[in-house]
Amino acid sequence: MMPRPTVLAMLAALSLSACGGGEPDLMNFASSQEGPDEFLVAPAKPLEMPANPGALPPPAPGGTNRADPSPEADAVAALGGNPQALNRTGITASDAGLLRYAERFGLDPSIRQVLARDDYEFRRRNSGLFLERMFNVNLYYRAYDSQSLNQQAETERFRKAGVPTPSSPPAVLKPE
Repeated sequence: MMPRPTVLAMLAALSLSACGGGEPDLMNFASSQEGPDEFLVAPAKPLEMPANPGALPPPAPGGTNRADPSPEADAVAALGGNPQALNRTGITASDAGLLRYAERFGLDPSIRQVLARDDYEFRRRNSGLFLERMFNVNLYYRAYDSQSLNQQAETERFRKAGVPTPSSPPAVLKPE
């Protein structure tokens, strides 16, 4: 049997190790190694020989290259839209009306900072119990459950109200 002071010291060290400060994480991803962020890598488009090299625009310092990645235009094209309809802000002309409607009561230029602060406080308040933090339990789904939308229930509610709706994605079971 261990001496009582040794047991108390081990319990104190274990207790203090679970009280570490820092960013309150609700989604715990365990990674065994540091590595590149694959979402920051955007491959260049393949080089193509234009049909008429004389029709190319003159080079513009700081301008874009035809081989530069253009994820927004590529996504619009993949979804059946017209990538040439994107304006300089990345918003299609058909979505400009929607944007004006969303901005009708004004914009708060500090909204990102306000939301980041509010989310930080929410994560701090919902950081889990002592043993959940100690054993690195994933708390994300439980913490945000009251804020999540039940897609199937909302689709059914709209259909009962007579609103034509597309199908919802299949229900996904959340890990407990």
